[in-house]
Amino acid sequence: MHKYITTLFLLFSFYAFGQKGLKYDSTMKIGKVGYKVTCMNRNPDRNVLNVRPVGFKADAREVNLELRGRVLSAEIDDLNQDGFPDVIIYILDPQGRTNLFTLSSQENEMLQPIYFSDITNDQQLSKGYRGRDEYKLVEGILFRKFPIFESDTAIKEPTNKVRQIMYRVVTGEKGMLSFKPFKSFDLPANQ
Repeated sequence: MHKYITTLFLLFSFYAFGQKGLKYDSTMKIGKVGYKVTCMNRNPDRNVLNVRPVGFKADAREVNLELRGRVLSAEIDDLNQDGFPDVIIYILDPQGRTNLFTLSSQENEMLQPIYFSDITNDQQLSKGYRGRDEYKLVEGILFRKFPIFESDTAIKEPTNKVRQIMYRVVTGEKGMLSFKPFKSFDLPANQ
């Protein structure tokens, strides 16, 4: 039910933002710990995103970030499987693409960003990519789906296929966290 409501909110937000932004204000918790995410969403070219830890140790600081775009929604989950809640924030940029901003709780003491690489840096996964991403978070796995287009840019309509990519959060060099694709497949668009 929660995923259904999130999807409806994303669709509603996409159409509502065409006229004026709607303030985003949500508090999400797992147990007694979580995040309060707020953004005024006034101007698609400049907004301030505020992420305040809730129930963290006293040293945990909030994050304020100026962004180009508007916050659509946010979800909480244990993305790196360390037993502490992390937050993923979906942002609609002025060009209509959905981007992610993700923070990981480091033992409820501080926040660390989780890097999400640009898909265009991967020749195989980005083949036929032109945006229109849809995301879904299921038990710590991030699913990304988008329509596949022909390589000829004169063709404006997508093929009858979509690509789905599954990501996990992994720890890299110097403890940096990032989303790493571990599975991808192309499906008929109607599935």
